[in-house]
Amino acid sequence: MNDITEVVTDWLALPDVAAALGLDILRARQLLRERQMLAVRRDGVLYVPAAFVQDGRVLKSLAGVLTLLADARYSDEEALSWLFTADDSLPGTPVQALRDNRGTEIKRRAQALGF
Repeated sequence: MNDITEVVTDWLALPDVAAALGLDILRARQLLRERQMLAVRRDGVLYVPAAFVQDGRVLKSLAGVLTLLADARYSDEEALSWLFTADDSLPGTPVQALRDNRGTEIKRRAQALGF
């Protein structure tokens, strides 16, 4: 798996995510607890990949894909790496496919990882 700092280049601090989603910081933290999105902590600050926010909402199908990856025993870092690593058969990255409303394909691929 790739180092996530190599594959995820655009990050938002959690307060910025909350603002982009029109939420207070407590609700943004709840989204993390509910695994609606993932974050990494750097220097005491939680950062979320900017690609997880689209049009003022959490990326459609992201929570389902994260659940499938967790079921396949992917750690949060492994899940982030998988989502942001280019796949020639898509083409692009799984997160870009989600942003392009191709969630069914990405969920199918994530589910296959568990077998």
